[in-house]
Amino acid sequence: MLRWLAACLLLMLAIPAAAHQQKAAITTVEHNPRTGQIEVVHTIPLHDAEHALRHQGMKAADLLGDLESRRAFARYAAERFAIASDGKPLELTLLGTEVKGASLLVFQEGASPGVGAKLTINAQVLTDIWLRQVNSVNVGGGTSPQTLVFRGGDSAKSAVLR
Repeated sequence: MLRWLAACLLLMLAIPAAAHQQKAAITTVEHNPRTGQIEVVHTIPLHDAEHALRHQGMKAADLLGDLESRRAFARYAAERFAIASDGKPLELTLLGTEVKGASLLVFQEGASPGVGAKLTINAQVLTDIWLRQVNSVNVGGGTSPQTLVFRGGDSAKSAVLR
């Protein structure tokens, strides 16, 4: 009985540690028919983004209280995300950031190639820091976006803009 209780205790302690180790980011890519722009929103856990900044040498990374920390991470995220249409890179403008709950949102936009365009995307945000990092990119809005999943070292993947 004592062994069983000890095993249960160890398991309960391991579950939160495993949950903390899960490294995942979500990016949405959508065509805005009102503006003719392609809109990109990266959603990154705050803790992971701050860790990434410290990894890059920013000792006092504070995404909640320091605008320059948010700007630095936004530049990093923009450099690690690429999107192209018909073999030509799309120029994305970095619009800014927002803290929402326990996540940092990074906003980008650029001229949309239009609905039905074949996009080539590579999302490598945080994969240079964590081997287990998984980046999901949802292409298109509504209830049925196409999801691309990226891990460190993955090559670009394709989706049709809906």
